[in-house]
Amino acid sequence: MSYLMALDQGTSSSRSIIFDLSGNIVASAQQEFRQIFPQPGWVEHDAMEIWQSQLATSTAVLAKSAIGASEIAAIGITNQRETTVVWNRKTGIPINNAIVWQDRRTADYCEQLHALGHASSIEQKTGLILDPYFSATKLKWILDHVPNARAQADRGELAFGTVDTWLAWQLSEGRLHVSDVSNASRTMLWNIHLGCWDEKLLALFQIPAAILPEVHPSSHRFGDTTLFGAAIPLAGIAGDQQAALFGQACFKPGMAKNTYGTGCFMLLHTGSQCASSNNGLISTAACQIDHQAQYALEGSVFIGGAVVQWLRDGLKAIQNSTDVEDMAASVPDSGGVIFVPSFTGLGAPYWVPSAKGAILGLTRGSTVAHIARAALESIAFQSTALLLAMNRDAATPITELRVDGGASANNLLLQFQANLLGIPVLRPKVTETTALGAAYLAGLAVGVYQNLEECAQQWQEERRFLPTMSRDQALNLMQEWEIAIGRVR
Repeated sequence: MSYLMALDQGTSSSRSIIFDLSGNIVASAQQEFRQIFPQPGWVEHDAMEIWQSQLATSTAVLAKSAIGASEIAAIGITNQRETTVVWNRKTGIPINNAIVWQDRRTADYCEQLHALGHASSIEQKTGLILDPYFSATKLKWILDHVPNARAQADRGELAFGTVDTWLAWQLSEGRLHVSDVSNASRTMLWNIHLGCWDEKLLALFQIPAAILPEVHPSSHRFGDTTLFGAAIPLAGIAGDQQAALFGQACFKPGMAKNTYGTGCFMLLHTGSQCASSNNGLISTAACQIDHQAQYALEGSVFIGGAVVQWLRDGLKAIQNSTDVEDMAASVPDSGGVIFVPSFTGLGAPYWVPSAKGAILGLTRGSTVAHIARAALESIAFQSTALLLAMNRDAATPITELRVDGGASANNLLLQFQANLLGIPVLRPKVTETTALGAAYLAGLAVGVYQNLEECAQQWQEERRFLPTMSRDQALNLMQEWEIAIGRVR
């Protein structure tokens, strides 16, 4: 058995990727699915569409590669996090559309919990900031609003899961109701210190324990699927950002990665110590390969690569997203222009949901090229703010940053990022690190890899960006950025 398969279930599409045992991509298949917006601020998915798209890409990638199911050593699952699915155990049919991580319908309820003084205890137990982002309030909403749902849940007739749990249920034809620690830690119901569902939080959110999945380490032989013509172990599960940290071989405390996607997600491995943040970050469970808990600090930027999409679709400044690098490079700097792309508020480390976007420092000499450059630089400024917050929280300073995601292909962005940070920025040869992390987790569980060192040795650097700017200049630029942040607050 010479291959590993990763199911990479994202917010807008499902992908399946087959890797050889050296971590190289053999074949991939991708399929988009519907985004459902019933009301302003509400975001839903049809969970059956998620499953059907994931099944279709799995079948397609096996056909495309001409690899038989018997040649797949194991399957790893990685997924959009926090998205909430509830289904009937007997029929396997969801009782409601999945409520997506972006959904804000429970914002008022979160405010009520804040007013009642629950935010601090929730953060102490879960590492999370009380916010509609996480699963607990979404699950409560479904139980409260779908007819007869709460009575069915109390009778043990319903199952809850994040997307990993839903896929494992479908792949096992209803035999497995499981999750891993990295996904459980995003529900706001999991005590990350004790490693269990928290009874007091279940009582607070009125969640019956019978609805919850069994939770295991991320690298674990959960069970088998026989849907592809032969029994294949389901042996790895991790939320997408923790999987990317693992795929980047950030296995030791002080190692960090940043994913430049629609938003940016930076994770710093803190080892077996759960570091609490005093600087607007959240604590989360990192991928776990045995019974020793692992942790990370996480910061999220809401608008990363999406600012380039706005240049294309909103400002009509470019025709294709890839055009932004040439336009930005046509000027030596931003000409004093600073772009704060807080279109949906500011995320970590600021947490200002009411903030609006702003372009500051315009003069008669400003051109669309200066704005394009400022837009790219805004991604690096926001990520630098995250890393500085992490350094203030962490015992071990970050000495290099590994990067992935679509915008990591932009050399100008990564060079500016290195300049601001004052540390090397490393781009790997395989940038599909989320799927690769899931494959590694599955491979470790079935003995394809004996230890983390084998996986770490496979990580290969494609390009290293070294700082070329003086620290005084970088500090001045960050001070100007923080002044601009103060304006949009």
